[in-house]
Amino acid sequence: MEIRQVRYFLVLAEECHFGRAAARLHVAQPALSQQIKQLERETGSALFDRSTRRVELTDAGRRLVTHARAILAEVQRAEAHMEMLASGHAGRVSVGFVGTATYDVLPRVARTLRTEIPHVDAELRGELLAPELVTGLREGTFDLALLRSAAPVDADVEVVPLRSERLVAVVPSGHRLAGRSRVPVAELAGEPFVVHPSQGRSSMHGRVLAACARAGFEPATLVEVGETATLVVFVAAGHGVALVPESVQSLRLDGVTYVPLAEKETVDLGLARRAGHDLPVVGRVAEVIQACVRG
Repeated sequence: MEIRQVRYFLVLAEECHFGRAAARLHVAQPALSQQIKQLERETGSALFDRSTRRVELTDAGRRLVTHARAILAEVQRAEAHMEMLASGHAGRVSVGFVGTATYDVLPRVARTLRTEIPHVDAELRGELLAPELVTGLREGTFDLALLRSAAPVDADVEVVPLRSERLVAVVPSGHRLAGRSRVPVAELAGEPFVVHPSQGRSSMHGRVLAACARAGFEPATLVEVGETATLVVFVAAGHGVALVPESVQSLRLDGVTYVPLAEKETVDLGLARRAGHDLPVVGRVAEVIQACVRG
């Protein structure tokens, strides 16, 4: 049974007239008649009673109408779904977020995806380190990743710059600098620093130490933590101070104060994907992410 035969059958069942059905289908009447006869041979049942004056459905024909409508409805759903896949409005995409982009970008992206492309199954994972994101892209765990574009990236991973953010100081709420409108990095000399992991696991580690070096000092004590939320909690608990991208201020915790720096110390955020990975749905989600970050 071919889809064309099913369509021809349903139109003839509605018109009960070969001439009108053929005209509606834009086919010659003999071609319609031939397809109906072929369908009857395949089903083993007469589907229409034919006379010189009228065409009527048989009992078998009436029963087939229900099945034929269900078949065409399923075909139409499949066609619509394939069109959505082809246009990037359906499918599955996995996106990883570096820790410092988890708190402002991830929620905004999730809301926008739900509104603009609700049929896309988006898996969003936050609080990840750059090496894990790059490995995930290379191995196919992630289709897209938001990372600090200063992070080391393989040759088969492309990074599109999204924004540059200023660093801000995070200090305990009772700290001597908590009430300042801005603070020079040099005034943090002598303080223990809570930082992201070293040894290439986080690009933020190097950015913070570089900012301190430009201010003329090296932190005497470093407390390394893996997640940005934990880093801020450690500051609130009095384990030290920290430098973070200004977007982390959306993570509001009791016991900490964010203070702008006097210097313009910045860090970049980029959107990474595998080179040549051009599935329509991945491209569509990438467009949404770029609009969320840049807009």
